[in-house]
Amino acid sequence: MKTFNTYYATLLTAITTALWVGSCQTKETDVLEEGSFKLIQTQIFDKSCATSGCHASEQDASFRQHGLVLTADVSYTNLINKFAKNTAANADSMRLVMPGNVSKSFLYTKINCSAASLLAGKQYGNPMPLGANGLSVGEIEFIRKWIESGAARSGGSVDASLITNSVPLCGSGFGSTFTALAPPKPSEGLQLHLEPFEVANTYEREIFVRKPVGNASELYINRVQTRMRPGSHHFILYNFKNTTNLPTEGQVRDLRNSDGTNNLLTFLSMQNHVFWAGTQTQEHDYQFPEGVALRIPANYSFDFNSHYVNKTAGKIPGEVYVNLYKLEKEKVKIVANSLNLGHESFSLPAGQRTVVTKTFTFSKPTKVLMLTSHTHKLGEKYVIKIVGGPRNGEIVYESTDWEHPLIKTFVQPLEFNKGEGLMSEVTFNNTTTKTVKFGLTSEDEMDIIFGYYYEQ
Repeated sequence: MKTFNTYYATLLTAITTALWVGSCQTKETDVLEEGSFKLIQTQIFDKSCATSGCHASEQDASFRQHGLVLTADVSYTNLINKFAKNTAANADSMRLVMPGNVSKSFLYTKINCSAASLLAGKQYGNPMPLGANGLSVGEIEFIRKWIESGAARSGGSVDASLITNSVPLCGSGFGSTFTALAPPKPSEGLQLHLEPFEVANTYEREIFVRKPVGNASELYINRVQTRMRPGSHHFILYNFKNTTNLPTEGQVRDLRNSDGTNNLLTFLSMQNHVFWAGTQTQEHDYQFPEGVALRIPANYSFDFNSHYVNKTAGKIPGEVYVNLYKLEKEKVKIVANSLNLGHESFSLPAGQRTVVTKTFTFSKPTKVLMLTSHTHKLGEKYVIKIVGGPRNGEIVYESTDWEHPLIKTFVQPLEFNKGEGLMSEVTFNNTTTKTVKFGLTSEDEMDIIFGYYYEQ
């Protein structure tokens, strides 16, 4: 009897184990035997992209910026051979996904965190997902091979086991070691540093800190290099229209209070800002033409503006390094200035699109080296045209991304005679129920051309 019971007990255990193992193998096989794109949808898009606030619906706060929904019902159609809203990517003839061509597929460039230098050089914006840990080696390689093999909607020959490789491509995300930007040699320049600050979980934090340059004498800067920790939305160095009654040096001024309301004093201090340098990418390196430089007066200070996004469950640090490279005064042929052309007298009726234009003319012959734009969230399209002269009406700048506006550098500066100038043509879509006018809060709007120029 003992032998009989032992036999059946052993047999029952074997059957149960086989059923359990078979069930697990069946589930794993089901996942791995799905078509390549379905795997991308279920294992990547649904978990890391089509989430609330990102690419889940047209009601997401960020939709006006990217215009891309990646839910299962529309993701494939929205990706294949479609243009991105990023102006620089469009100028480079990229598509969101160009079947068979990885280098021309904007999706791959944006998820590849190891391409940070490319993103910076091309003005493609930050790697995605912003404010969250990046995709793994296996996930990124799976998408690369899917695009390379033709980006089919169903079926596919990509090795499904790739997608199970969970090793992070760029370290362990926000917890990985951050390499500080190496400072210039003292003879070549100096480094500014915005020390680490905390960004709470599932929170966006934007701060301002006035910091001294530490220069006892005037400086001429012809190159600005920036590096930030992951999660940065943007960084801007501002100088001031009026140098009296400046914010306290070293004081951290949050744009919003802990309860989410706007910090009125911080917003008011922004009225005194003039763009000096900035970037929307984690790394950026801007160099002026030979002999051209920005002048920094002695004993100067900048207002550091850093905006971080944290969509993780834990706290993350923000941190910024800026290298300013000097040009000896005797080598400076041209002193460049910050362009700051603001339009404040416009009104946007509720519930409709409005095109707002403003013309700015130069009082002296002028050359423009760089252009960028600034609106708030209702800005859909920003166009800058030449006014006057033989190129009258020519479009020289166009951006459809209000949060990451194009920074356009001109190899050959735009030349203007006295009386000629630039016109901003901005399409606003006021989806609110009230009239919106120029103002400093996020519920108001702005229309500003920033850039660099010099007078001849």
